[in-house]
Amino acid sequence: MIVSKTIYIKNIYYMLSYAYKVLNEKSYRKIEVESFENTLELLTEILIIGVSKQIKQGLVKDYVDVTESTSSIRGKINIAESINEQTFIKGQLNCTYDEFSLNCYLNQILKSTLNLLVKSEISKTQKKKLKNLLVYFVGVDLIDLEKINWKIRFDRNNQTYKMLLNICYLVINGLIHTEKSGDKKLMEFFDDQLMSSLYEKFLFNYYKKEHDNIDTKASPIDWQIDEGRDSLLPKMKTDVTLEFENKILIIDAKFYSRNTSENYGKDIHHAGNLYQIFAYVKNKDIELQGNGYEINGMLLYAMTNKSIQPDSDYVMSGNKISVKTLNLNQEFRLIKEQLDSIVFHYFNVD
Repeated sequence: MIVSKTIYIKNIYYMLSYAYKVLNEKSYRKIEVESFENTLELLTEILIIGVSKQIKQGLVKDYVDVTESTSSIRGKINIAESINEQTFIKGQLNCTYDEFSLNCYLNQILKSTLNLLVKSEISKTQKKKLKNLLVYFVGVDLIDLEKINWKIRFDRNNQTYKMLLNICYLVINGLIHTEKSGDKKLMEFFDDQLMSSLYEKFLFNYYKKEHDNIDTKASPIDWQIDEGRDSLLPKMKTDVTLEFENKILIIDAKFYSRNTSENYGKDIHHAGNLYQIFAYVKNKDIELQGNGYEINGMLLYAMTNKSIQPDSDYVMSGNKISVKTLNLNQEFRLIKEQLDSIVFHYFNVD
């Protein structure tokens, strides 16, 4: 999907702000009044502000393994290496020891991302800011960007890195995996998988923040089976479940390059998506049967540049199931109005 044709670049900032709540802080607010040529410049600015803030707070340190030949015995003596290198001739031994250092994995990812951005197609002003930040990473190693292990555990000591590394992930995947024909096509920066994840997080956190009177969760749904074992049944987990009093709306977020399928030249709904939301709704309805609940479902697609966009409402076996489209290529206040109208329509609350 060509993101720039279907989403205002500024709206990507707003989506990120909801997905990663720290972007709502005052230091990032100036981004709202700036204009950017492309998505990469927006992400670069977020990193510049975030890394600058982290430097003021202090870059994290962690214990890392250091191996060197030294005249002072430290940690573990590597006998084989000492013999092979003949370090004893110089009165030294090859040792491995722990050192509390800036040269830890988190800082290596940050530095490697900043270094990648310096070489990319961004403004000269941003490149200068990045080079100024890289001065603070002297002694931190560069790493292979395609071999980064993103399964990082965060604790209270490094929690402030969580959003920064999420942005690094978007930058690195966008630059490495974007299509290439000579220069990188920054207009096609995010692939559908990255945008789908961001879109889902945005919807969830938007409703959680803006409608705190409604219970918002991403909850599992159990298969309502009469007989048999369920160990081989696929797991069902909603993207967004909104609950208010005795009403539940299950929303499944969809971000595709095409929001419809084609059958003999005719546009139809994606069958798999419709089956999925129907399964969610009916199993939830059976689970709560007799408790007076009204269960509804919605497929909420992000609008593409295709001429036909879903806008349908159905009643299926007593449950309302809608297939709608959210236009992300408009002023954000209009996006808010559309998302808020869903709440008003289904729950009759603001």
